[in-house]
Amino acid sequence: QVYKGLDIITNKVSPQEQRLCRHHMISFVDPLVSNYTVVDFRDKAVALISYIFSRDKIPIVVGGTNYYIESLLWKVLINTKEKASMAPGPVADRKVELEQLDGVELHRRLSQVDPEMAAKLHPHDKRKVARSLQVFEETGIPHSEILHQQQEEEGGGPLGGPLKYPHSCILWLHADQAALDQRLEKRVDDMLAAGLLEELRDFHRRYNQEKVAENRQDYQHGIFQSIGFKEFHEYLVSEGNCSPETSALLLQKGIQALKQVTKRYARRQNKWVRNRFLRRPGPNVPPVYGLEVSDLLRWEEDVLKPALEIVESFIQGREPPAEPVKMAYDVNENKRSHRVCELCDRVIIGDREWAAHTRSKSHLHHLKKRRKLEAASRAAETEGDSGDAETSGEYNSLPL
Repeated sequence: QVYKGLDIITNKVSPQEQRLCRHHMISFVDPLVSNYTVVDFRDKAVALISYIFSRDKIPIVVGGTNYYIESLLWKVLINTKEKASMAPGPVADRKVELEQLDGVELHRRLSQVDPEMAAKLHPHDKRKVARSLQVFEETGIPHSEILHQQQEEEGGGPLGGPLKYPHSCILWLHADQAALDQRLEKRVDDMLAAGLLEELRDFHRRYNQEKVAENRQDYQHGIFQSIGFKEFHEYLVSEGNCSPETSALLLQKGIQALKQVTKRYARRQNKWVRNRFLRRPGPNVPPVYGLEVSDLLRWEEDVLKPALEIVESFIQGREPPAEPVKMAYDVNENKRSHRVCELCDRVIIGDREWAAHTRSKSHLHHLKKRRKLEAASRAAETEGDSGDAETSGEYNSLPL
């Protein structure tokens, strides 16, 4: 929502809603800027939060993207742009440059300058590996060392530095998965009815058509990584160059892909809340209050009324009537452990991921296959041994 224009594909807050309450951080970044990052978002948002507090108002941070919310709540990011911005002339994004390299080469370079960080990152995760290399190149300090410094600050923990706003609380709106999936599918239909395709066509004509023709389109950075661009790529580039039947099939393929990726994204965001907020180790975690939104007809009773009561309690310095969501976590769990499954020829990062992998169908299939081969090999050895015994008895007078 930070990018100008493209109000439908980015699901912008409607002008009517914006008139009800002052909104910030909407439609202020040029859509062709490809190096706008979470650090840029954090720096502008933190300044705005200070400004809102100075006027005795309460900032409400709305998600969305929980990674961006986490960057405001805790000290978890590293700023490397100050040094880079001192250089004269246009500044190239070093991370984007590094991402053009082969993943194996990137990981090898990181292993040389920061072996600890390299062991924590999957070799195929080019974006994170490139970011760690960029941090080292632009600060001269290994990424892992800077993270250790953050974690060792008072109030820090395994996932980052201390909480920046001690008197904050999180309102988590969650729904039954079936109800949520249905609502997300309807949202895509509503976006199409509101003119999504025309918005995408117009943007494609103005900004992306030339890049596609030169095979340099980039769906990994900036506005183009928003859900919707990749999904309608085939339809947009072939429109007018194929039969109406083919175009209609590609359109339906794009619509179904958009619905699927939207539902997948919602699951990922809920997983982030559980793993990074509810299971976050250490005492410096804001309370998370769950609000059930499965039945929109009960919005007043299930969401609005309890949310107002919780916020009013915080303002008045008393205990809210609702109980925060509690979720057990393993203090010994290592989210960055590095293991290699030689059976499946895969690198697995994280204790939980390793446990899930060892229970997965593919791993169990390979395990069963190997056990069969080992059993067959043992049987063959046994047969060979018994055959040797018979031979030695029958021909023991013959020279070897």
